[in-house]
Amino acid sequence: MTEKEVHIEIDSLKAEIKRLRKSLTELTPSLDVLLRRRGFRVYKKEPSEDLLLPKEKFRDGFYEMMKKYSFRLFLRDSIKHQESFTVEMLTRYATADVTGEYVDYLLEIGLAEKNGSRYRLVKRPIKSFGETLEWFLAEIFMREFAAEATWGVKFKRPRVGGDYDLIAKVDGSILYMEVKSSPPKQIYANEITAFFERVFDLSPEVAVFFMDTELRMKDKIVPMFEEELKKRFSEPPQVLRMEKELFQMLDRIFIINAKDSIVNNIEKVLSWYFRRSQ
Repeated sequence: MTEKEVHIEIDSLKAEIKRLRKSLTELTPSLDVLLRRRGFRVYKKEPSEDLLLPKEKFRDGFYEMMKKYSFRLFLRDSIKHQESFTVEMLTRYATADVTGEYVDYLLEIGLAEKNGSRYRLVKRPIKSFGETLEWFLAEIFMREFAAEATWGVKFKRPRVGGDYDLIAKVDGSILYMEVKSSPPKQIYANEITAFFERVFDLSPEVAVFFMDTELRMKDKIVPMFEEELKKRFSEPPQVLRMEKELFQMLDRIFIINAKDSIVNNIEKVLSWYFRRSQ
């Protein structure tokens, strides 16, 4: 079998897995039912106040653009300077040529407009990139893994509050993901504590702490997880490296970032969990 035939076979197998997952999703209880079985009822979800999305006809292209780390960093900066910006103001993470292409793309899909010699976002004000990033992660689960997913979820829970950034149903299991757009230096111990509070309250089969960064997790994030585990367990489980910047605890709680590919990193998490849960 030639290398080309091998790649064709792999693509065919991946397509078959997606088809089977879609069939399983349709045959198993809905995400809403799985949540109710745990005593959780959705109060609010998928807020749109700070959502930066183009019209439906541009969504597929926008989704593909969002896979690029440099484009996501560019969007964060454009939100930061949403009232008035130039190409030069947004070139921290890409060349002037690439940034210029990104600005032209925002103009083309109607997210930005000319403002004299400058540009501005059409939808203003937007507080942060968070909602758009959560939308994107939910789209990954739906598009790439045929999973039911929702984001920005609020429950009426007396003990544990706050938003559940993303919840998905994958092959009948619940996955909860905390989504962080900030770099590691802007993450604090209380955020790790809140993540664990939600994990223990919801009891998902899989929990993921995702950071949209390509920076190292070992320097700050992993030690904070280790400290939190010491508070919760008399014999705390180890935070083990799966590979590169992917880590796991108890084979069901994961730390991942955006290095190489978000889609591939999520796939590795799911593969790790399902292989070890058999």
